[in-house]
Amino acid sequence: MNPEAELTPPAAPLAADAAISPAGSVEKILAVAYDLFSRRGVRDVGVNELIEKSGVAKATFYRHFPSKDSLVLAFLEQRDKEWTVKAIVSEARRRGSTPEEQLLAIFDVFGDWFLREDFEACSFINVLLEMGPAHPLGQASIDYLAKIRGHVQVLAEEAGLVRPEEFARSWHILMKGSIISATEGDMKANKRAQQMAGWLIEHHRPGS
Repeated sequence: MNPEAELTPPAAPLAADAAISPAGSVEKILAVAYDLFSRRGVRDVGVNELIEKSGVAKATFYRHFPSKDSLVLAFLEQRDKEWTVKAIVSEARRRGSTPEEQLLAIFDVFGDWFLREDFEACSFINVLLEMGPAHPLGQASIDYLAKIRGHVQVLAEEAGLVRPEEFARSWHILMKGSIISATEGDMKANKRAQQMAGWLIEHHRPGS
C-alpha cells in the first residue's frame, strides 16, 4: 500500500462523527502520530494507518488535519514542547545549579535518553534529512532546530560567555553529533561530547 494514498478528504462527513469529541479526536490522532512519526519518520507512515490506529472516522481525521503534512507540522510542534522544552531543556536546568552546569547537564540528560529502549534520535534531524530543506516540513524542522540553539544561547548569555550565538551553533553541533553517534551504537557519545563541550565553554569565557 502506498503510504501517501488517500490524501484527498471525503466529500461529506460521516453522521457518526457528530458524537465524537473534537478535542478527544485530536488528542488520539496526535498521540498515534507522535509515536509513529518519531519512530519511523514521515514517508513510511500512511494516512490509512494513522486513521486505523487512531480509531477515528476518516471524515474526523480530515476535519482536523486536511493533509498528512498538516499533521506532521502538528507533530513537530508537539515534539518541540515535549522533547526540546520539557525533556531536555527543563530537565537540564533542574539538574544544574548554574548556567554552565545546566549547559553540561544537557549531555547527562542525553545519556539517560540514549539508554532508553525507545530512543528514537532527533525527529527534527530525521524529518529534515528525509524531506530535504526545500520542503515545507524540512523548513519547519530547520526552524525548530534553530529554537534549540536559541535555548542554548540563552544559557550561554546567562553564563556570561562571549559570542553566545557562535557558541550556540558550535554547541548544537556537539548535541546533534552525539545523537547520531548514539544512533550508531556509541553509548558513551554523550560523555565524549560533554568533554568537548567543556573545552568549548573555556574558549568562550571573557578574555579568551
